[in-house]
Amino acid sequence: MKKVMIFLAMFLSLGMLGNRANAQVRVNINIGSQPVWGPVGYDYAQYYYMPDIDAYYSIQRQQFVYLQGNRWVFGATLPPSYHYDLYRGYKVVVNDPDPWLRADVYRQRYGHYKGWYGKQSIIRDSHDAKYARGNDHGHDRGRGNDHGDHGDHGRGHGHDNR
Repeated sequence: MKKVMIFLAMFLSLGMLGNRANAQVRVNINIGSQPVWGPVGYDYAQYYYMPDIDAYYSIQRQQFVYLQGNRWVFGATLPPSYHYDLYRGYKVVVNDPDPWLRADVYRQRYGHYKGWYGKQSIIRDSHDAKYARGNDHGHDRGRGNDHGDHGDHGRGHGHDNR
């Protein structure tokens, strides 16, 4: 009887440890949902901030967030007046909820990245196996043009605001 009690206690202890380990291992990865024009180096990203046009892209919603008059609006594409090249324009990874509600903070913090065209590696041009896809989830939206900068400039210049 004593051996059965010891075995049962060990079994329950191991079960509790296993549950604790499972609860602590939570990794957010959304590599497959990031657009091909997004910056490399991030397993997870909620938004991209584009300092050149003072707009955001919601990865989860697959929509742009931009100012129209005095309002922030969501749209599947950028308005034609933006003339923005998604493949060459610099994108800052932002992992804060609704960053446009604090737009002044992001303008001040990342405004110096304006004009950094082609200085950031993008997912489309990466040779990293984690970005390989069986089907293209390119989210090739907006007014972006494919000018094909294949350089590896600016690796690691994105920002993760956790």
